[in-house]
Amino acid sequence: MISGLSHLTFIVRDLERTSDFLRTVFAAEEVYASGDDTFSLSREKYFLIAGQWVCIMEGNSLPERTYNHVAFAIPDEEFENYEARVRAAGVDIRPSRPRIEEEGRSLYFYDYDNHLFELHAGTLEARLDRYTRRR
Repeated sequence: MISGLSHLTFIVRDLERTSDFLRTVFAAEEVYASGDDTFSLSREKYFLIAGQWVCIMEGNSLPERTYNHVAFAIPDEEFENYEARVRAAGVDIRPSRPRIEEEGRSLYFYDYDNHLFELHAGTLEARLDRYTRRR
């Protein structure tokens, strides 16, 4: 039986630059750095973001941007604070898709290696409730 999500791994060109990005935007806590030791495919670092294990490994960036993404939940009252963090990181912000109010606000942005992230101030329950009432 699956008990939950174990970890997320992102392949990045520059471990230090991405480390700074994760700390700036997500307040990520670095818990491991392999240095020149490689127990996996390449040098890597582990972080905790809101208790979630996130791994970055050295390698080639994604060749193109897509809408595949990872969304992190944030409280709506902290939306502007997080938007300022993303802008401070100097990354590209993607325009949000059209939304109905009950979906909650979202901020989409790419890291330096074409990974798309979302900061979402909504819940699945609120979204499904609104979609059900729309019919």
